[in-house]
Amino acid sequence: MNKGGGKRQFKDKEKSEFDQIVLDLARVTRVTKGGKHMSFRACVIIGDRRGRVGYGVAKGKDVQLGVEKAVHQAKKHMITVPIVRETIPHMVVVKFKAARLMIKPAPPGSGIIAGGAVRAVLELAGIPNVSSKILGKTKNKITIAKAAFAALESFKRRTAIKIEAKQE
Repeated sequence: MNKGGGKRQFKDKEKSEFDQIVLDLARVTRVTKGGKHMSFRACVIIGDRRGRVGYGVAKGKDVQLGVEKAVHQAKKHMITVPIVRETIPHMVVVKFKAARLMIKPAPPGSGIIAGGAVRAVLELAGIPNVSSKILGKTKNKITIAKAAFAALESFKRRTAIKIEAKQE
């Protein structure tokens, strides 16, 4: 006869279909008339390593709550990346705010040549051979990750289908 009070019982959560990486975790403060309100901002990248990847940024009163909200946000903002011959269809240079980023195809066996936030995005997207370079001046991980998503979104789905058709 437990009505809301007392201990909660958690059932074992099943393994999620997505892998996740906490890219950035920051303690942020909002100053109000009543004083300072502290919360945690989490940036999470999720992906299935088979072409689907997403990111989410959210705040919560504690770290776990912030990460859970960011994962929920990332599931809403999923994109599908075309993978052609174990790499991306073509080179792309993209600018998002202060971040400039170049991503280009790499030959089979070269792996993921990328740094920091871009590496996390490309790994979880499941692209086995790709090369990238951060050209901008910003060190902001969230801005760089958003630039990587802008680059991956810029590939036309139709182009990837045409290239795959030629391959067969």
